[in-house]
Amino acid sequence: MIRYDALDALPVRAALPALDDALETHGTAVLVAPPGTGKTTLVPLALAGLLGEAPARRVVVAEPRRIAARAAARRMAWLLGERTGDSVGYTVRGERVVGRRTRVEVVTTGVLLQRLQRDQELAGVDVVVLDECHERHLDADTAAAFLWDVRQLLRPGLRLVAASATTDAEGWARLLGGAPVVEAHGAAHEVEVVWAPPRRPSPAPARAGGAPGRSHGPGVDPALPAHVASVVRRALAERAGDVLCFLPGVGEIARVAGLLGDLEGVEVLQVHGRAPAAVQDAVLTPGRRRRVVLATSVAESSLTVPGVRVVVDSGLAREPRVDHARGLSTLTTVRASRAAARQRAGRAGREAPGVVYRCWSQAEDARLPRFPSPEIKVADLTAFALQAACWGDPEASGLALLDPPPGGGMAAARSVLAAVGAVDSAGRVTERGAVLARLGLHPRLGRALLDAAPLVGAERAAEVVALLSEEAPREYGDDLASALRAARRGGDAYAARWRAEVRRLRAVAGEAVRAHGGSGGAGLPEDGAVGLVAALAFPERVARADGGSFLMVSGTRAEVAEGSGLRGAPWIAVAVADRPAGGRHARVRLGAAVDEGIARRAAGALLTERDEVHWGDGDVVARRVERLGAVELAVRPLRDAGPGLVRAALVEGLRREGFGLLRWSPQAGVVRQRLAFLRRHLGEPWPDVSDDALHARLAEWLEPELSRARRRADLARIDAGEALGRLLPWASGQAARFDELAPERITVPSGSRVRIDYSDPERPVLAVKLQEMFGLRESPAVAGVPLLVHLLSPAGRPAAVTADLASFWRDGYRAVRAELRGRYPKHPWPEDPASAEPTRHTTARLGR
Repeated sequence: MIRYDALDALPVRAALPALDDALETHGTAVLVAPPGTGKTTLVPLALAGLLGEAPARRVVVAEPRRIAARAAARRMAWLLGERTGDSVGYTVRGERVVGRRTRVEVVTTGVLLQRLQRDQELAGVDVVVLDECHERHLDADTAAAFLWDVRQLLRPGLRLVAASATTDAEGWARLLGGAPVVEAHGAAHEVEVVWAPPRRPSPAPARAGGAPGRSHGPGVDPALPAHVASVVRRALAERAGDVLCFLPGVGEIARVAGLLGDLEGVEVLQVHGRAPAAVQDAVLTPGRRRRVVLATSVAESSLTVPGVRVVVDSGLAREPRVDHARGLSTLTTVRASRAAARQRAGRAGREAPGVVYRCWSQAEDARLPRFPSPEIKVADLTAFALQAACWGDPEASGLALLDPPPGGGMAAARSVLAAVGAVDSAGRVTERGAVLARLGLHPRLGRALLDAAPLVGAERAAEVVALLSEEAPREYGDDLASALRAARRGGDAYAARWRAEVRRLRAVAGEAVRAHGGSGGAGLPEDGAVGLVAALAFPERVARADGGSFLMVSGTRAEVAEGSGLRGAPWIAVAVADRPAGGRHARVRLGAAVDEGIARRAAGALLTERDEVHWGDGDVVARRVERLGAVELAVRPLRDAGPGLVRAALVEGLRREGFGLLRWSPQAGVVRQRLAFLRRHLGEPWPDVSDDALHARLAEWLEPELSRARRRADLARIDAGEALGRLLPWASGQAARFDELAPERITVPSGSRVRIDYSDPERPVLAVKLQEMFGLRESPAVAGVPLLVHLLSPAGRPAAVTADLASFWRDGYRAVRAELRGRYPKHPWPEDPASAEPTRHTTARLGR
């Protein structure tokens, strides 16, 4: 019997006429309805004609999570007074509760994508409702793009509804071809906000869209669980009703639950995607005792937890991130968006006035991002790229997406797909890729299942892939083989889901074994089989022990925890890893011990043998190296390295250690300084002899000596000055003027040939005894540049510096004369130096 009293109480009923009109007129609509208005339950029933207000239609409702899909179907069945599987059913991965009379089917967005790939027309479906589209999950964005294509090209009559409590309504309306926006105004009760920040500021987690971080509590202040638990106790003492507490992940939920374990007369429930079905059901029905429900973001939307009057919000959420540099995908703790905070707070006002305790300050609230980060911008795009390729748009350039996929992320995704044989060189999906897309697995895991089954057996391959497809409980440990045995023994909810997934995958694996004409798995020990499956899934993460850590073939270093069962293994295959904040290396969360044979087999595409010649330890190093990616397997000296490789190594040495490797006579150094002076003041055609310029013109001035050299000692025999002579402007004829324009020495009035110091190309220096310059009225110049004259005492010590000799004779000489003639009486000190005879001798010698 239909529960009309409950249906009539849902505020979204008032918006149904406008929604029907929008769908009748445009075929698409954006429904914006606050939490608790009935958009997830009443709207699909009405669109399906199950309430007698519309023609009979078949409606598919897509939810982002399995727990939400089950809960929505059960709630709708209850409103109709039926069992799930009659008029309303659901399908999630590994579970289908649908009957012949089913008119409303609730599915996860992943299931919807699989259906679209199998049947692009969605035959028999009249309306698709994309619920909670504000969360911007990648599957939901992809499904919306595919559905728009179906409507535009194949089935104009297919009706589409994008529904959410808080969303970018205008963006979705544009995406759906100018769809009308229908708003339902809820009768939500007032929710008081209480700011409850910790006494000391917590380290800030990543902002939405920030850098990759750790899973299992990345960026979470260790003191946060204690603070949240204290706020929950405060809320229990100050307010009536059940408490719904939002935390970022399973680990934080478990820690807060432990801190609340001594509460009397209060039931503490833990709700997340891995929670047992019995616990999920218990949360969705009124309790006999007062309850504290600790939940992840799964409780933000689609789930109504009865009895809740109080929300405690940690202000944190988990979002996927991909670190392309390290090849790691992980979950990162970020500040929850303002949209998420509104959703969470709204849970307190579903049934009566309520209160939300926010574990951050009001000042921080203003800095929160408006919406969650779209997964397409920050997550691993491998599965998305395969979906797009199967859809016939490998670049995803023609898909109707709110945000285009980042170019770097798509390039990385296509690289992975090519490596597993899912796409060809043009990015088009292969037959193998089409099979992988239908498995409902990440392409990496699909590849491991298909390729490992003939080698290790269908059962083992299915078991390991099922274990890798959903994060295992932390207590299972980081050794994949041990975790597999724990799953087999386990009686928890995870183990039950794991066994169901094994059954699903076993059939696919069995087909792969039969295609290879054997039973598979003969003679391979179980731990080796586990490692082979993991290595086939993540070949670039095969790693060898190296100096206390492991070096992956991708080049990333990783560490295992103290006490890990993986310590001491010579090789491992890393299945799950993250990047600790501030850590030097990645951290292994789940891996399997393998041997070198398995490593070579799994990562064979990365196996190379080549001659490597480079500059190292101050000389040319030539060797033949066998590598598995970044890991050196074998090294042998190379006696006959190619001349080109040797030359490149010598050039590398010159760049790293400088041209001091060559033989620089004093004369050669002076030649370089003279050329630098002419370049500075005259420019072309005089050459630039800076290090960068000389490196750029090595072939012009250092050949053929460089090509004949084989090692450092050969470089040391090359006369740099002679080689530099090749850069002189011979073609223009200016080279003949080199000694004229930048002479090494000039003749001073005394007749001496004095060397010019060109070490400062801006102003060369002439250091000469003062008496030798008598009679010279103007400063000497080279290439039109006056020399800076250092006038020396008879003992060769600096007495004066001038660039204007005439001015010095007139204004400065008298003081110098007064100081020096008493010290050097045997030398001439004329009154008028500008007209005196220059000399290199003393007065006595002059007299003779």
